[in-house]
Amino acid sequence: MDTGIPRIDTDMKDPQTHTIIGAAMEVHRQLGPGFLEAVYQEALALEFTARSIAFVPEVELPVFYKGQRLACSYRADFVCYDSVIAELKALQSLTGIEKAQVLNYLKATRLERGLLLNFGYLTYSLYKVQE
Repeated sequence: MDTGIPRIDTDMKDPQTHTIIGAAMEVHRQLGPGFLEAVYQEALALEFTARSIAFVPEVELPVFYKGQRLACSYRADFVCYDSVIAELKALQSLTGIEKAQVLNYLKATRLERGLLLNFGYLTYSLYKVQE
């Protein structure tokens, strides 16, 4: 039965997401917790560049309804390698709201991989949409 909700594989591992996570770990190692998300975003962009990770920051993600583009849209922190959404947070703990945000981004873009990186206490989750 198709519920319209993507199935998620959180155990998938691949070189691209591992490289992104490694860059995030280096940023956290250098800065530690306590900064605003914007600080981590700028530092991570520098780290991506240093590691030759192809990325686009602040990517607008349009949303469609019955084939028509809505005026509202989402904005992902990064799209890396043209295929991985990287969404950053700087929170003490994550909730289902942040996970839902990444899942909505995947649904809007039809990309298959999304990383939720929390710099408050460096944690990460990888979501992969399965057919």
